[in-house]
Amino acid sequence: MTAQTPPTPPFRDTTLPFAKRIDDLLSRLTLDEKIGFLHQFAPAVERLDVAAFRTGQEALHGVAWMGPATVFPQAVGLGATWNQELVRRVGEAVSREVRAMRTRDDRVGLNVWAPTVNLLRHPLWGRNEEGYSEDPKLTSAIATAYTQGLRGDHPAYWRTAPVLKHWLAHNNETERDTTSSSVRPRVLHEYDLRAFRETVEAGTVAGVMPAYNLVNGRPNHVSPYLREHLRAWTEEDLLVCSDAGAPSNLVDSEHYFDSHEEATAAALRAGVDSFTDHGTDSSTIIGRIRGALERGLLTEADIDTAVRRQLSVRFRLGEFDPGADPYAGEQPFDTPEHRALAQEAAEQAIVLLKNDGPLPLAPNARVAVVGLLADECKLDWYSGSLIHRVTPLEGLHERFGAERVEFAEGVDRVLLKTSAGTFLHVPPALEAPEAARGAEGALDPALLAGRTDLPPLTAGAEGTELALADWGEGVLTLRAPDGRYLSVAEDGYVRASADQPGGWVVQETFRLEPHGDGHLLRHVGTGRHVRVAADGVKVAEEDPEVFELVVVERGEDAVTRAAAGADVVVVVAGNDPHINGRETEDRTTLRLPAQQELLLRAARAANPNTVLVLTSAYPYAVDTADLPALLWTAHGGQAAGTALARVLAGDVSPAGRLPQTWYADDADLPDLLDYDVIGGRQTYLYFEGTPLFPFGHGLSYAGFSYGEPAADVDGSAVRVSFTVTNTGDVTADEVPQLYTRAVDPSVPRPRRELLAHRRVTLAPGESVGLSFVLPLSAFAFWDVAAGRWRVEPGTYELLAGASSEDVRARTTVTLDGEPTAPRPVLERGLDAAGFDEQSGVEIVDRTKAVGDSVTAAAGKDGELLFRRCDFGGGATEVTVEVSGEGTAEVSLDGGPVLAELSPGAPTSGPYDYTTLRASFAVVDGVHDVRLRLRGPLRLAHVGFSG
Repeated sequence: MTAQTPPTPPFRDTTLPFAKRIDDLLSRLTLDEKIGFLHQFAPAVERLDVAAFRTGQEALHGVAWMGPATVFPQAVGLGATWNQELVRRVGEAVSREVRAMRTRDDRVGLNVWAPTVNLLRHPLWGRNEEGYSEDPKLTSAIATAYTQGLRGDHPAYWRTAPVLKHWLAHNNETERDTTSSSVRPRVLHEYDLRAFRETVEAGTVAGVMPAYNLVNGRPNHVSPYLREHLRAWTEEDLLVCSDAGAPSNLVDSEHYFDSHEEATAAALRAGVDSFTDHGTDSSTIIGRIRGALERGLLTEADIDTAVRRQLSVRFRLGEFDPGADPYAGEQPFDTPEHRALAQEAAEQAIVLLKNDGPLPLAPNARVAVVGLLADECKLDWYSGSLIHRVTPLEGLHERFGAERVEFAEGVDRVLLKTSAGTFLHVPPALEAPEAARGAEGALDPALLAGRTDLPPLTAGAEGTELALADWGEGVLTLRAPDGRYLSVAEDGYVRASADQPGGWVVQETFRLEPHGDGHLLRHVGTGRHVRVAADGVKVAEEDPEVFELVVVERGEDAVTRAAAGADVVVVVAGNDPHINGRETEDRTTLRLPAQQELLLRAARAANPNTVLVLTSAYPYAVDTADLPALLWTAHGGQAAGTALARVLAGDVSPAGRLPQTWYADDADLPDLLDYDVIGGRQTYLYFEGTPLFPFGHGLSYAGFSYGEPAADVDGSAVRVSFTVTNTGDVTADEVPQLYTRAVDPSVPRPRRELLAHRRVTLAPGESVGLSFVLPLSAFAFWDVAAGRWRVEPGTYELLAGASSEDVRARTTVTLDGEPTAPRPVLERGLDAAGFDEQSGVEIVDRTKAVGDSVTAAAGKDGELLFRRCDFGGGATEVTVEVSGEGTAEVSLDGGPVLAELSPGAPTSGPYDYTTLRASFAVVDGVHDVRLRLRGPLRLAHVGFSG
């Protein structure tokens, strides 16, 4: 007899909808198998022929951590292009390379953790390079384009499954796992949520990753916003992946829960579906989930919900339909098209900030290119390894000819002399086939160890001249003549072994600390001083060496020589993305590092015809008064040098635009932890000072004129049109930007707010008519009194121009909207967090699961203002729901205290609320209510009655 072929299980039946197939597969999994799926590294289920699966493949601006791949400009550079179609093509190229790399290495995952849509609210944030813009509209537009490219265009199957990072209000690395972002409702809805919402609603997102921080006193990994907002924006099953180690933080660093079982259960119920914790070892998370089940903190239905969301992504990725997956077996990798796209993206990301004449460079110009980044092509933590590499120096050589280009790096050339009179010496490197660190690919490059196959430094009569670069705040690198950086491996020895500074803990940075007549050399990564021992130079806890720093040549002298003989000097300055401003480390200042300012001054003194190119992951505050020309570019990836040379030469007219405000001084910045962009007057939306360069700014080698805009209100939309003309003599891109401003708002509204933009290419004399259809919701704000969006009636300016401040044409429209209504306080009272204005307060969690309260910030008296409160026919009593201890004072219209309420004794804990009452003479009509909070009192709600 012939054995019968077993029937195809429904989950393998491609004629069925995904939902039914997921139901079938879920029903076949055991509880233990389902629990195993909840860790980042989900094991295979061999009895069902279900493969192993992992969430998480970094792909922020190219495939990262898995070896060589096409490297595109940093995300902030992609944001500076203001070009959605370009960014979509970049996303598509990245996703194709993900698929191609997976065909030869199944460690490459299809669930990509990109892009980062955290808003660039504060320019000192260490991860500024990862975001697109300070503006939620521009951020969501660029993020939607990138995720469209990552997703692919098939209606059912996805090329990759993008996850947005990092939910929510995450803009500080300083104590990032324990700090709480105090986010008032208007900022939450109008600013932070908006960056995520439009991209999720576009249907191009597979999920999100919560951030390490807390919002309003509650960790993001147990946030009710995942359910209340994120999952309400789409009918798709979104996969929420925890950030690495964050589930453990709920207990270990945040102390939010007493046990890991409670914490894991709370995160799962809140909406976390995949736990990234303890690396590839899933046993700890599995044990916590089982413990939570045994304690009744979770049900199997809770686990099913999370597993269903993961399976939804896996089905969309074609895992169970290899014959039907249109993206299976894709091979495009490092193609000529991808290389050309990397160059195009790098060109479009360059922003010309100032030009008083030197640019574009004359065809036969003699160019001196100087600076610490003049011959560098820097990578960041989320870069792949370079296949191709063009530095600014190489790009200028290629464009102008090596004989017309002079180079000076500007490092100090030094010897380190020991107290015994010997010098540090770098032994010659043995022939070693080992590739640059990270080139081999690693799921977690933090685990890559330093090289130990090279001999450590020694001390002898002949020293090795080292290149010393000071990257600011006393942090420096030392490089051997063959280009290798001094580094410290796990065995503690100092070797010249690193191709570049890098790693989760950078092992290539040092500090020179004055000590007597010399200096101690402290290794930053270990915190230990350098010691000279018989078996080599090492770092140690004791017996540090006292060095004399012998300067052979100062960097500014080399720059002066190169600059003096050139027609034009190009100073390339900026940051190393692994030093002083990166993940885990915020910056402390907008200023350029002192050594780079010194090099710039030397160049300008020797040759006034100096162009400054800032290559950086973030804005700087620089003195532009005597500077003829200034450009900025993010680290531009593999083609950065070619792109810069072509822009300098005029082969390409620059048209990048700033995606964030460049402030003139540190004094213009709010506190890093002040997330109230409205009250703190932050970003171009609210900043009332004079920026160094405004949001949207960028110059061109052409000129453009703008025609008068026409606008009309058509039902539920506003239609705006205007004409832009190239009045210059070269073909160039322009980025027309359309902003709005409420003329007479009842609440603080943005000074101007981006509505739309478009990047267009125009030949000399060519005109283009632009039309934008704007939904009325684009003019709405979050009405805290009503708890919803509202379009206010009145006049709105429409401003067309080349930046947020360079307005070329304007008109107005009048919208009917919905009139402002007073707060019906007798009916609903006042939620404490629903204030109109505040000072000295923080929003905190009302309970661990849901709700907000308000408390005075440490060491301050807090004040809340609620405008236009309607007391109707009269109120004679106020009630407050409070916890803790302290005093709440109620007054009206700036008058005397109406009532003072304080618990007789502190409540038993922050979540143990009590209701206090006080009577007063009858109050009727409409008044502003002012509440003053003293002490660590938590206020949840205020009620009034007659």
